[in-house]
Amino acid sequence: MKNLRRKTLAAASAATLGVGLALTGGLAPAAAAGPDTSYLVLAPQGANTSKAAARVAAAKGTVVATYDQIGVLVVRSTNPDFATQVAGAGVESVASTAGLGSALDEGETVEVSAADVASATGDPTKEPLYGQQWDMNMIHVPQAHAVTTGSSNVVVGVLDSGISSSHPDLATQIAKDKSTSCIGGVTNTTESAWNPTTSDHGTHVAGTIAAAINGVGVTGIAPGVKVAAVKVVNDDGYIFPEAAVCGFLWAADHGMQLTNNSYYIDPWELNCKNDPRQRPVWQAVQRAIRYSQSKGVLNVASAGNSNYDLAHKITDTGSPNNGTPEERENLTNACLDLPAEAPGVVTVGAVGPTGEKSYYSSYGQGVIDVTAPGGDTRYRTQGVRSTSTDAILSTTFNTATKTNGWGYKQGTSMSGPHATGVAALALSAHPGMTPGQLSSFLERTAVAKSCPEGVYNPVPLISATNPNLYDATCSGGARNGFYGAGMVDAYNVVQ
Repeated sequence: MKNLRRKTLAAASAATLGVGLALTGGLAPAAAAGPDTSYLVLAPQGANTSKAAARVAAAKGTVVATYDQIGVLVVRSTNPDFATQVAGAGVESVASTAGLGSALDEGETVEVSAADVASATGDPTKEPLYGQQWDMNMIHVPQAHAVTTGSSNVVVGVLDSGISSSHPDLATQIAKDKSTSCIGGVTNTTESAWNPTTSDHGTHVAGTIAAAINGVGVTGIAPGVKVAAVKVVNDDGYIFPEAAVCGFLWAADHGMQLTNNSYYIDPWELNCKNDPRQRPVWQAVQRAIRYSQSKGVLNVASAGNSNYDLAHKITDTGSPNNGTPEERENLTNACLDLPAEAPGVVTVGAVGPTGEKSYYSSYGQGVIDVTAPGGDTRYRTQGVRSTSTDAILSTTFNTATKTNGWGYKQGTSMSGPHATGVAALALSAHPGMTPGQLSSFLERTAVAKSCPEGVYNPVPLISATNPNLYDATCSGGARNGFYGAGMVDAYNVVQ
């Protein structure tokens, strides 16, 4: 049994606004208003939301978004008894999402200086910074590009913190007519709304998938495809459940064939469907994912950066990550990492430049489907210090100076878009595959990797007091808990 250890590098906080009512003499006291709180209200599966909406109004709530496709309403209310009063015919379940935002595992960005960008020559047949993209050779992107760089008919939804539409490597790659913000569970297609404000995470992810071949900066895995910004991360760095639900449905209804999801939903990395508070969130997300799959979308998700075994029970002492941690012991398989462990989602682990599991990457037999480069900046020194160039180089946006650039990040947030980019190439070369067929194809064309023997820990010196901090044990044969079916391969999928 392993303790869950969050490695969130960018702290964020969420505040709830309180609204008070003054009482005047001579009048009976009115019911005190509570904080303005968001709720997910679910109608019975397959039913429309009209009865639920009527109950919301009667319980003094306001519907801010209606998702009839899956029978879900996003509601706001200051009624402290809303959850109790809304219950009844037409409402299957309700959950407050206050405190359910989860901080994006941002990761440190190490920017490439302007001087280094200007002096980079790379290979004259490629992009100037291509020589620093070790990850592309690892998954045979140059060989794949000799066959295809991808089709503009393929659109990838990047559910993240937004994409810089002014970046020279991305400006021509964004499907602006399919981009939106889903913050608050409500869509806003204004370009400024889906651009990044406090995080360059989505811009980095988008570059790995589809940075242009244009003689500038880096190349993406599938520069011929389009990406759409679907902003689900708010300015405090949180991914609230209603934003994720909105994102899945938006992608499904706007012709996207793939989504990349480098995050998890809920402040507990594991969302327990047997917990009364979390179950409605789990139900809503499941409905949204199933709906997207029915519309032809394959969803790809990162496994997480906690180095724990998703296939076994754990004790979680580090969640929620936006409040006072609670100790949750003996968690079962009723507790899932969403969206990574949702049925039909491709779950991606991470490897570093050696091709071995990155020290931080979560794992699990039967959970990890494939693996891909995510970077490992500690393996050279056994954890003592970082080597930034062993992370993933991609497009960046400095939110302080509002300038575009290129830089390094590492994490399963970076391995996920590698798998997504390879899937985009596969769909370009073999159009018409269903999500299930495409998922199976990714696995069949992956290059199998064997488990390392014994206890694996490439960074025993990362902690002076706990050399076993990153111990991990791989299980399985050709398909195993570290690598799933193996390393994604861009060339294999386009043949």
